[in-house]
Amino acid sequence: MNFLITGAGGLIGSELIAYFAPQADSIMGVDNNMRADFFGPDGDVRWNIRRIESTCSNFKNITCDVRDRPTILKLLQDNPFDAVIHCAAQPSHDLAATRPFDDFDVNAVGTLNLLEAVRRYRPKAAFVFLSTNKVYGDGPNNVPLVELETRYDYASPEFRDGIREDFPIDHCKHSIFGASKVAADVMTQEYGRYFGMNTVCFRGGCLTGPHHSGVSLHGFLNYLIKVNLQGAVYTIFGYKGKQVRDNIHSIDVAGAVDRYIRDPRPGEVYNLGGGRQNSCSILEAFKLIRDVTGKAMLSEYVDKAREGDHICYISDMAKFKGHYPGWEITSSLHDIMTETAQAWTKRLKG
Repeated sequence: MNFLITGAGGLIGSELIAYFAPQADSIMGVDNNMRADFFGPDGDVRWNIRRIESTCSNFKNITCDVRDRPTILKLLQDNPFDAVIHCAAQPSHDLAATRPFDDFDVNAVGTLNLLEAVRRYRPKAAFVFLSTNKVYGDGPNNVPLVELETRYDYASPEFRDGIREDFPIDHCKHSIFGASKVAADVMTQEYGRYFGMNTVCFRGGCLTGPHHSGVSLHGFLNYLIKVNLQGAVYTIFGYKGKQVRDNIHSIDVAGAVDRYIRDPRPGEVYNLGGGRQNSCSILEAFKLIRDVTGKAMLSEYVDKAREGDHICYISDMAKFKGHYPGWEITSSLHDIMTETAQAWTKRLKG
């Protein structure tokens, strides 16, 4: 099989390349290091592109912007891709508000460019879009919650397993980032349903792992571990640090993508997160990372939550598991933290 993977230097893009390389005929990456433009030197992904170039002989990266429509069209016209996996994005709530044109052009228009290129030249290819749980906006905050000692949790048994794919996505605040991803998400569904293409939206929870260029504005668990190892101060934004995320290792994301590509279902939507088993609040993450590194977490508190942020978000994975039996989370929260701490220790030593 021949793959095109956008955002090749990012956490998920690079994991997918390493995952598919042993079975692929060729893998072409698209990454112009826009993360460094968005987040500065700490967001630079060139180190990661070099890493996968050195280990995957059938991988080649193209320095291309997904907003460049003529180049994207020609890329699909000239290459026999069997699967297109779209990971490139502007991923930050806060940055989107200060750069709304860049945010929408990368997230929404870039996705449309790829979808139309696939429709014109590779209509039988699988098209996988890495969407986000932020398409639900702050609607999940309206679910009745209970405040526990170290976290918020759902008060109703109906949500014990988390948020399902049929949860409403409108009449709520999304953040500018969330709105641009909604546009891309709905367009991806439409190309599947209107044109019959093999498209899927994976609405990611907290996607994480060791090969992330985590920064304050994006990359919760990876960034937190980096801050801990550096002995720096982590800023908690609102909700007493009891806000909950479900965390999924990038290798388990790759496994889910693989399942879909092998047996595509046109126009589908799936949540993709660690579920209750891999959920934690910020306060709980502090304790977990101390157990891994032996270092106490230094923190400061800002009594203002990020716009559109979730108080408690856990992905209900029942739909995907029902469609693709046998897929399960393989990396526990402790595994994720241990592996990420080891990777950051190595990187920080240079």
